[in-house]
Amino acid sequence: MPKRILIVGGVAGGAACAARLRRLDERAEIVMFERGPYVSYANCGLPYYVGGVIRDQDRLLVVTPELWKKQFKVDVRTGHEVLVVDRSRGQVEVRELASGRLYRESYDALVLAPGAAPLRPPLPGVDLPGVFTLRTITDSSAMREWIETRRPRRAVVVGAGYLGLEMVENLAQRGILVRLLEKEPQVLPALDPEMAQPVLAQLESNRVDVRLEACLSAVEAAGDGLLVREASGRSFSADLVVLALGVKPEVALAREAGLEIGEAGGIRVDEQMRTSDPHIWAVGDAVEVRDWITGQWRLVALAGPASRQGRVAADAICGRPARFRGVQATAVCGVFGLTAAMTGATEKQLKSAGISDYAAVYVHPLHHAGYYPGARRIQMKLIFGTADGRLLGAQAVGEQGVEKRIDVIAMAIQKKATVFDLEDAELCYAPQYGSARDPVNLAGMAAANVLRGDMPLADWSALGKTDALLVDVRDPDEFAGDHIDGAVNIPLGELRERLEELPRDREIWLNCAIGQRAYYALRVLLQHGFRARNLSGGYLTYCGWNP
Repeated sequence: MPKRILIVGGVAGGAACAARLRRLDERAEIVMFERGPYVSYANCGLPYYVGGVIRDQDRLLVVTPELWKKQFKVDVRTGHEVLVVDRSRGQVEVRELASGRLYRESYDALVLAPGAAPLRPPLPGVDLPGVFTLRTITDSSAMREWIETRRPRRAVVVGAGYLGLEMVENLAQRGILVRLLEKEPQVLPALDPEMAQPVLAQLESNRVDVRLEACLSAVEAAGDGLLVREASGRSFSADLVVLALGVKPEVALAREAGLEIGEAGGIRVDEQMRTSDPHIWAVGDAVEVRDWITGQWRLVALAGPASRQGRVAADAICGRPARFRGVQATAVCGVFGLTAAMTGATEKQLKSAGISDYAAVYVHPLHHAGYYPGARRIQMKLIFGTADGRLLGAQAVGEQGVEKRIDVIAMAIQKKATVFDLEDAELCYAPQYGSARDPVNLAGMAAANVLRGDMPLADWSALGKTDALLVDVRDPDEFAGDHIDGAVNIPLGELRERLEELPRDREIWLNCAIGQRAYYALRVLLQHGFRARNLSGGYLTYCGWNP
């Protein structure tokens, strides 16, 4: 008998599972339920539809129900909500929303892909007209219609994560003045604070009023508009409010069916995406998965992992030995021409997981050869294990070439590579694309220098608490422009002739613009018997630590 496979939810995880199932089993009967009107669409494109970058809504539709039927022989039922999973009978109870009709369907295998719902905190006024969340095409259509009919002049976006920043950019590009509220002391909380600082500067340079450590307390109707109140007592007028506070996995169906819910709040699954019931799988934003670096359970609402999970579940249902290896949370975000990307663990995550045997270096190379026109600087942070040099994470911010470098490091992390592998990586080079020593190589070289003892690192977080002598080796005009408080200026070109000015009973911390000249100076001092360390990344990194 052919297998009967039911899938609850589409988009990335459910749709990927359905397509893979059909490619592996031509005889299987596959039914996919979606309570909304769209089953397979590009939800990552929704902010750009609101902003008018994507003009035609149909461009967001990946596969229609008709195409699912014709091309994949999958029975897609939109407007149908699965209410109950009856594990003892191997059935689900479904409601057809248009008619209210209830009916049951049997399964041999069930795949849950219900996704996650936008957080809408229980605060006064968050359900008022003009207050939006963004998850579905229906949400984006409603927001776009509001903009085009009401012509709002002022908007408040609550939450400075990936979605929040994308909404800020798209609203601003429609001529709307935007205020951004974020409860954390930084934008893009997924990054380490010093790496998020360039993003904050980019927002502010584009007339975005950013309020950090600002918690929403209420929204009120005020004439034809809205009044947004903050917990501190401040209030802001707005014609449009977007709640971009993150998402919560939709696990009600799984919980009511008695499936195991994990410590992070998602459906607990094994490496084959199988739940605590051997006949039920779960994929996408509703599940919790292992972090590739820390081993901890976590929630990761990203389309890439959801799609891979769908494939793994399909393989497992068809008896293949596929497994989901875990997540690195590789992600990228663009805002006003600036790109921020990351992969693997941040320092915040490592500290939270109790991992302390790591170090981090900062490099600020140009994205391609400096002699070729248009070179732009990339700010990179590379985190690695101090015992073996294993790559743990990377973050980068810049105008060009950022995601390319993070993608390279993401694959290296997946293969359990070390900083020495990055140092030795053979990457593309032509002057308009890169350099003979690519930014990835340079990050690996800097980290390898640390592990070999060639570049002892000073701790940025200890700046201001140390009795070390701070020496800035930039030229005098650079030093006069701005410098770290308490630093003395000895230009690199004069260092060898002025060694007698330096103490031998006190540590020396070296600094320059981006770290390169400080490293050269460090090598001089170490070979002359001084105790010296490098402030990795130089003054540019200092600006991130001390905005």
